[in-house]
Amino acid sequence: MITLPYLEPDTPFPAVQHALDDPDGLLAYGADLSPCRLLSAYSQGIFPWFSEGEPILWWSPSVRAIIPIDQFKCSKSLGKLIKKQRYTVTLNKDFRAVIQECASIPRLHRGNNGTITTSTATWITQDMIEAYIQLHELGLAHSVEVWDNDQLVGGLYGVAVGRVFCGESMFHHQPNTSKLALAHLVAHMQKHQCSFIDCQLHTEHLSSLGAQSIPRSSFITELRALNQTLDSEGYICSEYTHRWQPQPITL
Repeated sequence: MITLPYLEPDTPFPAVQHALDDPDGLLAYGADLSPCRLLSAYSQGIFPWFSEGEPILWWSPSVRAIIPIDQFKCSKSLGKLIKKQRYTVTLNKDFRAVIQECASIPRLHRGNNGTITTSTATWITQDMIEAYIQLHELGLAHSVEVWDNDQLVGGLYGVAVGRVFCGESMFHHQPNTSKLALAHLVAHMQKHQCSFIDCQLHTEHLSSLGAQSIPRSSFITELRALNQTLDSEGYICSEYTHRWQPQPITL
């Protein structure tokens, strides 16, 4: 039987080292998806992951997949696509459309026994969509869009914690357009001296893009060192705001 801490709206998260080993990384349940709660979670290496009808589940896996910005791997097919300059890529132009597209395609799901499967059911529930849109409107969640003229054909979204981008989901409607969004995100982060993309869970697909696995303790140490999101008075730092201004992204 699994025993988990229950979080009231004002209950702080337990220390991440208290997360379960089986299923790996399950830390707590409850609380809400308010901007303060989400920012607190991501700043501590915690993220929500649950399905419709479940309580909010909070995770911090023992091993974390990250893509160091200087180790991103661009495949030959992606390189050819970039050279064609067929698509326009933007930052934070249509966050709502991106997250809704991500919610409409099959996703990885973690079962009660820790197994990961693909399902047509989405973990990006309507509550999650609205919560991340609110976080975006506050300037803390961000999207990259790939456009074929005025048609959205690929993209990704996530939460930026200082100089780290915590990727949440991506989608494509044309070949390699999600990878194209990722390549442009990497270029934008390089321009602004960011460090790495948090991919949360390891997959072979992510490995092909340069992802590596590091222990949770190392991930948390790096995250804390790079977290320049809020100033001493609790306001979003001007450098952070400038970094994520809506704009075209070019390579």
